[in-house]
Amino acid sequence: MAAGPLGWGLAALALLLALLRALLGGARRRYAAGGARAFAAGWAAARADDVRALLVTAHPDDEAMFFAPTVLSLGRAGARAAVLCCSAGNYYNQGEIRKKELEQSCFLLGIPASNVTVVDHRDLPDNPTLQWDTQLLATIVLKHIEANNINLVVTFDAGGVSGHANHTSLYTALSYLHSERKLPEGCHVLTLESVNLFRKYISLLDVPISCFLSRDALFILTEEEAEQARRAMRCHRSQLLWFRHLYMLFSRYMVINSLHLL
Repeated sequence: MAAGPLGWGLAALALLLALLRALLGGARRRYAAGGARAFAAGWAAARADDVRALLVTAHPDDEAMFFAPTVLSLGRAGARAAVLCCSAGNYYNQGEIRKKELEQSCFLLGIPASNVTVVDHRDLPDNPTLQWDTQLLATIVLKHIEANNINLVVTFDAGGVSGHANHTSLYTALSYLHSERKLPEGCHVLTLESVNLFRKYISLLDVPISCFLSRDALFILTEEEAEQARRAMRCHRSQLLWFRHLYMLFSRYMVINSLHLL
């Protein structure tokens, strides 16, 4: 029986998607292979293994949900990474569980437990509507940077990806340290670009857009690394509600990070 218009249309769509996947796969492999090394060379004019990176997050699961492409790409290039999580994520009284989940996730991302620090301060509660105190946060972060000889800090930008007040508080604190020249000499800050809702949930389809637009660093995961990021995210069992599974499938932050220098 001859295929009708709907059948031909579906066949054409399937062919188009297959072609697009192949094209994106090539771009993905090229950027994944060279992105971290190119950034390290252009940023510090030093070997990648001289990069001592500190990821500053607000909650356990931020490192996998938003920053996995950066962490895995820097690790692939030989950089050393650590995590400073500024709350235990105790909004639903699950702080102790979430601390353990964070360590498990970081281990899968190549960060040992000895390089993971959780700040459990009463004035830095997990609260989506609360802006954390800038001076307190800046003091804590700066102390950690100096104690560990950090030369690259990675955190959220002013949009905080999701607009979460705790996320944007980190940007405010790092911006303060940067603008007041309180950071150690040679220490740079990369902020994760917040994109609009459409781009946020088109996964790999955002690769050509991200490649075209201006940024200071672009990290794209290989298929194997993307699965590694998903495994890290699945460590956060207490947070894996149904919509988080959809997030892992469709969010570009699981495979792409575009960042800007302060």
